[in-house]
Amino acid sequence: MALMGRLACKRKDYMSLLNLEGQEIDERIMRAVEEMGFEQFSPIQEKAIPEMLKGIDLIGQAQTGTGKTAAFGIPLLQTIDPEVSGVQALILCPTRELAIQASEEIRKFAKYMADVRVLPIYGGQDISKQIRSLKGNVKVVVGTPGRIMDHMRRHTLKLNNLKVVVMDEADEMLNMGFREDMETILSQIDQDHQTVLFSATMPQAILDITGEFQKNPVLIKTIKKELTVPAIRQYYYEVRRENKKEVVARLLDYYNPKRTLIFTNTKRMVEDLAEDLKGRGYFAEGLHGDLSQAVRDRVMDSFRNGTSEILIATDVAARGIDVDDVEAVINYDVPQDIEYYVHRIGRTGRAGRDGRAFTLIVGREIYKIRDIENVCKTKLKARTIPTVSDITEAKANKVLSEVMGIIKEKDLMEMTHIIENKMEEEDCTAIELAAAFLKLHMGKELEEIPAETYRPSYKKRGDGRGQKSFGRNSRGGDSRESRGKRRFDKDGRGKDGARKDKGGKDYSWKDGKKKDEKKRDNKDKPKFKRTKENKEK
Repeated sequence: MALMGRLACKRKDYMSLLNLEGQEIDERIMRAVEEMGFEQFSPIQEKAIPEMLKGIDLIGQAQTGTGKTAAFGIPLLQTIDPEVSGVQALILCPTRELAIQASEEIRKFAKYMADVRVLPIYGGQDISKQIRSLKGNVKVVVGTPGRIMDHMRRHTLKLNNLKVVVMDEADEMLNMGFREDMETILSQIDQDHQTVLFSATMPQAILDITGEFQKNPVLIKTIKKELTVPAIRQYYYEVRRENKKEVVARLLDYYNPKRTLIFTNTKRMVEDLAEDLKGRGYFAEGLHGDLSQAVRDRVMDSFRNGTSEILIATDVAARGIDVDDVEAVINYDVPQDIEYYVHRIGRTGRAGRDGRAFTLIVGREIYKIRDIENVCKTKLKARTIPTVSDITEAKANKVLSEVMGIIKEKDLMEMTHIIENKMEEEDCTAIELAAAFLKLHMGKELEEIPAETYRPSYKKRGDGRGQKSFGRNSRGGDSRESRGKRRFDKDGRGKDGARKDKGGKDYSWKDGKKKDEKKRDNKDKPKFKRTKENKEK
């Protein structure tokens, strides 16, 4: 079970850690934590919870899926005073999905705190409903910066009694253009309060915000080796760009994961790939920032309850997706940022489960794989694309496995008589009939993907870095081995316009002689004047 990557701890471990500095955690929170059945702390929880309980400002650097919601949610609830009216804790999130997810997690911790109301507010939802809800003595508000500012301008969100402000996924809020909104919100909170910031990365803009709005903050940072999860098996496939969709289908058929997340770099590709997979018969849905809130909610509900088995999303739209049993992550596009790779594959292999991550690369993107391996201290194994025979065998095994289950569990006497009668009528064997049923169930036959026209090779240089050498078709030029061996058309002209003489020799620069050498050779040749006599000859 995960807690935004949710690792927590046993009750006795919570008690020993949380009862520090004279802070005794509310028994109601402890009861909720115990019922959730967590077994151990994540590093960020172990470091952040005691510091937040002290009431000091905090900077936490940790990746998505490491349990940040519990790290700030538990101590945040501890500060709530039921005797004080109004909002006492404000949490800023970059996306609607993450705001909803964080509010749901905090509600779980506050399950037995009847006097603590948690409210998510975000764009796309009816603001009048939010206004009515805010009048109901809400204690904790979780929202996106834009909608929080809307309520502050309308004076429907009053922060006079605010005690804690949390900025979750602060770097992503900056990437989405919320810096000015964040600064506006923080600058309008007058009373003393605790300011907590969590971010996967620490760009200069984050440091500027912490310098202006935090007082002597404590920095908590998870170490690099925690960026990836050892349970995740990571592979990459070298493919042609035009074959990517077919390769995705091959991977889905071969590994047959129950639930799959596919990441692309663009909204358009989300839609294209979703339509392609639906056309192939897969239960797939797309998620990106241009969708309305109603559609986003429907897509996420469909993925959570298993109606759709494949969710295709951009990195921003996927923030806040917290589904425990994702068996595979496919990077349809190599992420632009290495941090995004960590965020993506962290969606699988959670809570001790096995997970697989597949990355499709085209051409020189192999260098990005090497960068990922170096930064994340991990290893991606090269794999070949499953062949038609591989897929056929995998599909057949799946169908036959289901059939064997029916044989063991169902009464087949009536079906047996029908089959026997049909065998007599059509004069066919039981094996032929079973093979036809199998072929019918497996769908249309596949075609082999054309073999790659190049195979990159790597030579080690003195500095230990890989150097790539290409064959003819990798970048449109000729390799050293192919120079001087170009083909010519019928009129003696090559693809680049170079000519050959009647004897077949190529007199372009490919004949192996340098230009200055040719000039020296020409000096020794006799020169003829173009006389009338020579012209007649």
